[in-house]
Parts: sequence; C-alpha cells; structure tokens
Amino acid sequence: MSKFATVWVFSDTHSHLPELIGGARELGEIIHVISHSAEQSALAFRLGANAVYHIGEQPADRIIEDYADTLAQAIKAHSHSSRALLLLPATRRGKTLAARLGARLNAGVVNDAAELSLEDGYPVATHMVYGGLAFGKERITTDYAVITLASGVFPAVSEDSALVGNAETLAFIPPAHAISCVSRRAKQGESVDLGKARLVVSVGRGIGSQENIAIAAALSNAIGAELGCSRPVAENEKWMDRERYVGISGIMIKPELYLALGISGQIQHMVGANGAQILMAINKDKNAPIFQFADYGIVGDLMKIVPALTEKLKR
Repeated sequence: MSKFATVWVFSDTHSHLPELIGGARELGEIIHVISHSAEQSALAFRLGANAVYHIGEQPADRIIEDYADTLAQAIKAHSHSSRALLLLPATRRGKTLAARLGARLNAGVVNDAAELSLEDGYPVATHMVYGGLAFGKERITTDYAVITLASGVFPAVSEDSALVGNAETLAFIPPAHAISCVSRRAKQGESVDLGKARLVVSVGRGIGSQENIAIAAALSNAIGAELGCSRPVAENEKWMDRERYVGISGIMIKPELYLALGISGQIQHMVGANGAQILMAINKDKNAPIFQFADYGIVGDLMKIVPALTEKLKR
C-alpha cells in the first residue's frame, strides 16, 4: 500500500479532530491541518500534525464554506506532491465544504464514508447507497480526493503535550459569490455530539408524547447515557433537537450500547444505529422490524418497563 505524501485535515469541531488525524496517520506520510482557531491549532500540534495552517479570524458575517478557495489554494501550494487527500467530518458543514472543495480542486468526493483504505495508492471509500439498503465502494482516481468520514472509522490519536508548533496564517481568498450571515440567534437546547457517546438511549414516536420523554431521560441519566431519537421525533413532532436524530440523514453512531424505546426500526433509522456493539429494543409490537436487528428485545408497554428498569439500575 503506497501512502499519500500529504493528507490534509479540516474539522469544524474540535471533537472530530483526533479521529481525522488518526486516519491521516494511517493513510499519509505528512499530516497538514487547517484550523479555524488558535485553540484548534494548538490541539492539532498535540495530536501530531506536521504543519498547521490557520484561516485567521472569522468575521461574524462570514460562513466557513466561504473559505473553500482559501483551503483549495493552500492544498495546491503546500502539498508535497501533485496528489493529496483531504479528510473532513461528515457533519452538515463538513459535507457542504467538501462539495465546494471538490469543485475547486477537480476532486472526487465521497460523503459519509464508513470505511476508508488505500488500494494501489488510490483511496477506496465504503458508504451506504440506496437509502441505506446496501453498501457501495468508490475508488477515487483524481489527483485530489475529498472524503467526509463518519464517526468511529479510525481510532482517535492521543494528545502529547510535548508537541507544539507555530501555525501559519492563510490569506483569505474571497469567493466569487459569497453568502453573508446577516444575524445569529442562539439555538435553544443543549449541543450534543451523539457520535462520541458510549451509551445511547433513543426514543421513537412510540414514546407517545413529548412529556413522556422524561422517563427515557431518567433511564439515560441512571446509566450515564446520551439521549437520542428517531427522525419523526426530531423532524415531524419537533420533540427533540435534530442533533439527537439517529439515522441515514442524521447521526451515524457506534456506541457500546444502543437502547431503542418505541422505535419501529425502519431501515433509514437502523443504518444509523447498526454500528452499536449491543442493540436492545423495547416495543409493544412484537412484529416491529427493530427486533430483527436487536441483540435483546422486550415486548411490552415501555411506560411500565422503562421506569421499572430505571429503578433497578439506580440501585
């Protein structure tokens, strides 16, 4: 396997950086990170980056996607060969930026890669196709390759406080057609990175009402889990934030335990949860599709089962 001379990494969140650099270490000889803050620059060096390029202060009216020309120019100018790989997280912002970089670099782009390897020096990415009904493999043969990675594809590297360096600031190259942010409003609710959770308790419409989510939250607190949900709960009913929605167009997770409460188990949801080491389901419908995926299942009224389970786990 011939590695890339240079692998670039960009992440709109700090939490994804250790895994992305872990992937860059496996696939490349030299790791270059493009950071969006001084704090992220220092973190990148501690994680083993060979060089860090800082995009500079980001004005309040500028969105991260408008740095596509800046990033593309840096990748062309500072790569150690005519070929390079760029890794980003499969976040909404990461995928939007990946599309723009694909156009600027004339690069092949693959989103939501669940596996990534090199074959004969070319990246081969595995990702879901046909709405999650199958997996497809894409071989990228362009000089530049841009790939967004789902959580858990590569092991996260550890920080080394002895590793330090100075980031080089990139000159901003404005896009031909910029999108200006005219105002910002603080989003209601807590931010959560569900993809990093070790334990997840998730609710579907079978929970009955928004008020009943409290019993799932109590169970989640009892075992130290994060709370997730199915698409209808987040997008149809608006009972929970979209950041907690598990599914093919939501968050792809790989927890040690996924406990599904009142979730029917449609394929669009299961492709987001089937990376769990153990999947347990509670549903009153014995024919619910989720029992085909579950390692353990309980058929019954979750309004009775969940509080009883919570009490047992508190002890």
